[in-house]
Amino acid sequence: MAMMAIDERTNLGGLEMATPLATASGTFGYGTEYLGAVDYSSLGAITVKGIRLCEWPGNNMPRHVEVPGGMVNAIGLQGPGIEKFLSHYLKQYSEKVSPKMIVNIWGGEIAEYAEVARRIDEAAKTTKEGAVIGAIECNVSCPNVKAGGHTFGQDPTILNKLVTEVRKATTLPLIVKLAPNFPDIRPYIKACEDGGADALSMINTIPAMVIDIENRRPVLANRTGGLSGRGIHPVAVKVVYDAYRATKLPILAMGGVYDARSAIELFLAGATAVALGSAIFTSPSVVGEVRQGILDYCRRHAFKAVKDLTGALEQ
Repeated sequence: MAMMAIDERTNLGGLEMATPLATASGTFGYGTEYLGAVDYSSLGAITVKGIRLCEWPGNNMPRHVEVPGGMVNAIGLQGPGIEKFLSHYLKQYSEKVSPKMIVNIWGGEIAEYAEVARRIDEAAKTTKEGAVIGAIECNVSCPNVKAGGHTFGQDPTILNKLVTEVRKATTLPLIVKLAPNFPDIRPYIKACEDGGADALSMINTIPAMVIDIENRRPVLANRTGGLSGRGIHPVAVKVVYDAYRATKLPILAMGGVYDARSAIELFLAGATAVALGSAIFTSPSVVGEVRQGILDYCRRHAFKAVKDLTGALEQ
């Protein structure tokens, strides 16, 4: 008997994906670093490391530390800047990689976000290499230099202004990546909706700190960082569950996805697509394994399309 075909096609706010799996920003370089190690055919999109206008060195070493259930990092958004990204990394990606690219962007003020988005939009529309660009993801967990260092994502009013200006700068699908540490996520979702976002991305890492008790010093040079890995997965499920009930925007979900079960949890909570991050560091084959596990689950439970899993919790 022939195995039942499962429709994996996914539409993430206008970004057409051949499969519902992506990579999380900051964990997959600029898209080509895992060639030969990862099953790229299992990916519907690849999110590249954060890009701002200028080259950025990131934080001092040490910048990451392993902890039970995950890792804490404070890389500091190291990146080459928009010029080098367009001239080198985008060209390299377009020559070697087929899944659509999601470009993660950030900046120190709203005008910088908008200008980076404009440059990416222009490249997508006018260059051969830019044809691989499928969407822009705004990282709003960055210090706002004009607001005393508070991050853009901490204030719904500022968040709305940021999304609105980026929306004016591009017609590409616009995804906003939200932090998980809100008492109530609804005002932030509304700020994104009103600003013209096409999708949401969640969750970002959770603020964390590790102390070397023998030296009585923080382990990271930056003192604090962001926790990722298995330990944050239940938090991600809860945030996605809440967001799904507060918005019609599609959700790219991530946080502690190490196997098909954890990915399926996020789909059932309300995700349209799921991204893998920390798991790929230790097991690049996990991408293909997660995809196969999702397909097997759909067959066992008579789902003809992965999209039918979204929010499919029994009442």
